[in-house]
Amino acid sequence: MALQNYNSLSDMQLDALKEIGNIGTGNAASALSTMLDKAVDISVPQINILGYDKVVEKMGGPEQFLAGIMLSLSGDVTGMIMFLLQRGFIHMVLNDLVGTELSDDEELDDFSKSAVQEVGNIMAASYINALAELTGLQINISVPCMCFDMAGAIMSTPAIYYADISDEIIFIEDEFNRTEDSDATSYILMIPEVESLQKIMTSLGLDE
Repeated sequence: MALQNYNSLSDMQLDALKEIGNIGTGNAASALSTMLDKAVDISVPQINILGYDKVVEKMGGPEQFLAGIMLSLSGDVTGMIMFLLQRGFIHMVLNDLVGTELSDDEELDDFSKSAVQEVGNIMAASYINALAELTGLQINISVPCMCFDMAGAIMSTPAIYYADISDEIIFIEDEFNRTEDSDATSYILMIPEVESLQKIMTSLGLDE
């Protein structure tokens, strides 16, 4: 039976999304570890299907400062994927890559922005490559669009441009750990077209 919306996913299909999340975030963690030249552990990702308002709430509220990397998907899978990096994640990247810290006023110079963007780009590509290899589908990504802003402002973009696809989002929460005292959280928002989500499930033999 063809999917009508995200809520029509069966428990088995949701489990498949969780497994994709596990593999994708594992690849992203490996890419991050290589860039930082340090071991990076990752907790089991939490995956939910949530409305836009709930996503903002889960990320700490509309005034939570985040770095956002948005990419459009094309090929066999169309839609959008966005990586959102929390303050602790940004701090970890800047501290390890360029030896600086995120200031209290949350202003980043161009060099620091470039470092965070490069990390985000590589992690996003690693995640999409894992999805493509797992499903056998061709998935192309656009040139990333990067921004640094509050969660409420960042979420206005997918809410405006992708609400016609779905009023809900596949929300993946990852927690990275480099040392005992440096937890860093990132979020992945996936908004594939429902037809594309059907293709992913069919490729996995789950087109019930």
